[in-house]
This record gives sequence, structure tokens and C-alpha cells, in this order.
Amino acid sequence: MKYRKIPSELFTSNRKNLVKKLPPASITIFHSAEIPWRCADGSMHFIQNSDLFYLTGVDQEESILLLCPEHSDPEMREILFVRETSDLITIWEGHKLSKEQATAVSGVTKVLWTTEFEPTLRRLAREFDRIALNYNEHTRTGAPIFYSRDDAFRKWCQDLYPDHRYERIAPTMHELRAQKSQPEIDLLQTACDITAKGFNRVLKFVEPGKMEYEVEAEFLHEFVRHGSRGFAYEPIIASGKNACILHYLSNDQPCKDGDLLLMDVAAEYANYNADLTRTIPVNGKFTPRQRDVYNAVLRIFRLCIDELIVPGKHMREEYHKEVARAMEEELIGLGLLDASEVAKEREQEDLPEEGRAYRKYFMHGVSHSLGIDVHDVTPTATEFVENMCVTVEPGIYLPDEGFGVRLENDIIVRTGGNLDLMADIPIEADEIEALMANR
Repeated sequence: MKYRKIPSELFTSNRKNLVKKLPPASITIFHSAEIPWRCADGSMHFIQNSDLFYLTGVDQEESILLLCPEHSDPEMREILFVRETSDLITIWEGHKLSKEQATAVSGVTKVLWTTEFEPTLRRLAREFDRIALNYNEHTRTGAPIFYSRDDAFRKWCQDLYPDHRYERIAPTMHELRAQKSQPEIDLLQTACDITAKGFNRVLKFVEPGKMEYEVEAEFLHEFVRHGSRGFAYEPIIASGKNACILHYLSNDQPCKDGDLLLMDVAAEYANYNADLTRTIPVNGKFTPRQRDVYNAVLRIFRLCIDELIVPGKHMREEYHKEVARAMEEELIGLGLLDASEVAKEREQEDLPEEGRAYRKYFMHGVSHSLGIDVHDVTPTATEFVENMCVTVEPGIYLPDEGFGVRLENDIIVRTGGNLDLMADIPIEADEIEALMANR
């Protein structure tokens, strides 16, 4: 792995927190991710199952974690299964974890080869009739078209033991993962710091005539040279009107004089992800109109971090509506909305947010949870909680005027004042212009 060794205490602590919430007298099982295949014999880069990594730190395929915390034999209470290596595997694929190394990474004392998983489960299933299985329950998952190892095992297990009682473990994992420990915050900070290096490099690179994909390459160069695997997600490098396509991924157009360049791009580090958006003038100077819109977005951005995000507030029912009302005021000030029409809408309490006029210019959410997954898992009734990591990403999109502005930082939610992990990344319009002038 490119990243520094993570102390196994993080994963030991995560497992202890999970055990406190497990169903009584149960077996709980987590599988690694699959290696994603392309065509013929080609595969893509392996990315570990987020829950398994959270609980073990093992970044290797064909790994399984089994928890049985109420077993009479202490050695059977947590078992990690890893793929047995060989000289042939070492020649073709490289190093795989030994049992001793798996223990050092995870803190799990009992490590077996994966070939021993099935007989171990058969023995335990005779003693315990409750089994907790994992499933990707994220609301935006593509699970119906993607069959994971967890999915395959769930079907196999339920066919083999149809009369056992099965439990969902995903809601518990969502609750645990929403609140970040200090070691996790440190890993997120590293991802943000690497992202900052990429952005500072790009500020010196962007000028009229550069291609969007050239800007993408500058980010990637800086990310990888500082220990990142690369992009946390597919980068959006959107110049001019392309910025009004929320998930623009083509990145194949020239950056033109007078245009703004919206860049939604960030690094991962040790499977933890940053999420940054900045909007800069291609020629290094905002026009008056661009600056007015930019500063309107920046005021909303500051309002979210400094005042609106607090532990205990419901993200959708309270926070997003507060942001919407503030955005309406900014859009009125920019001449994009009529104050009297907005006032009429506000009298219609049953009018859904999607039907309000501001949605023409600001049509996405303001914040999402961040961590091992870019859109990290959260409990169903999502409230801000202490030490939750969330993004703050307001935007205004004006396709008729040929540009859009979005700004985004990652913060840790704290009582008494939120911690901005990207506080050192330039964001003020004057600061951006000054740095670009010194290219």
C-alpha cells in the first residue's frame, strides 16, 4: 500500500464498538470486495469493502471477518480469514499477508486461511441460530446491478441454513461509521492536505488554451506523488457552460479566456476520501458578474460552516431548508429571483423544495457525509452528530450566462465550532486572483 501503516488499535476499537451493538448470541460476517473485472483477462484496481476495512484494516481480496462475541472459547470470538499465498502467487501478483502480518494490521489474534472459513462456519452454526449479514443499504447504491461477495454469501448461507434467524448489520455499521474517531479524522486530514497540494499546483497551471484533461492530469500527478492512490472519485473539470452539468465527466474541452473553471476533484488516502470543489477564472481575473455570483456562493458556504451546521440538527428537514431560504435571498440580490414571488412561495408551506423557484439555479443538496466512502453511510434519520465528517457545497448555475460556481470544503462537526479540514486551501476571490497572478 502507498499509505503509512495505520495503527491496529483503530480497527480493534472499531470492532469493540460494533460488538456492543450486535444481536445477542449471534454470528456476524463481513466479506471483502471483489476484484472488478473489465473485459477478457483485464481487471481494475481493487478497492476494499468499506465495512471490512473499517473493522480490520485489511486491504486485500478474499478476506473475511467473523465475529461471535458470546462464544465460550475466547479464540472463537473474532476470526479473520485471509487468502493463503504461495510462491506462484508471489511471482504473479506480489506479496500477500501472512497470518502474522494480518494480525499486525488488524489486531485480530486468530487468523486462518479462507479455505477454513466454511468448516468453521458450519461448526459455529450448530451452536448459534442467529446470523447477522452485511448488505449495501446506501440509498443511492447500484446494488441491484452489482453482485458482491456479501450478496453471494448471503444467498449461499440462507440456502444452507434456511431455519436460522437472520439480522441486518448495515444499520448498525451506518451508525458507527457516521461518527469519526481521531485516527480517522487524521486520515481524512491527510487526504485533504494532498488535495490542497493538487489545487495549489493547478492554480499555477491554468490559463487560456489549456485543455480540461490537462488540468485533470496536473491534479493526478500531485496526488500520486504524495502517496495517494489517485482520485477519490471521477474528477469534474468543467470550463464555461460545462460547469452547469452537475456530473460533467468528459473533461475534453479547452479552457477559454473569460470563462470560469469549476473543478470538483480530490484525493483519497488509505481508503479515506477528500471532496473539494473550487471555481477559478481561467485568465486569472473574475469579471464583476462572476465575482458577484462567486461571493454569493461564498457567503452561503460561510453561513453553513459558521452557523447552520450543529450537532443534533436534521440535515434534510432543517438544515437544507435553512440553506434554501438563504440562497433565495442571494438569488434575489443577483437579480435572478423576484422577491414578491419568493414571498408567495414561502406562504405555501406544503410546497415541496423541488418545486420552488430557487431550484432552477441551485438544484442539489448542500452536504453529505464523507469518509471511507465519498457519499459515506449514515443512519436513516440523518442528523449531524459530533465528529461527523460532512461536505459543504453550495452552488449557483447559470447556463444562460455560460458559467456556474460551486465551492466545497470538508468539515468535522463539533459542538462550539466546526473543524474545517480544508481551511488552508485558498477560497476568497482576491486570494485566488493574487495566486494566479504569480504564475
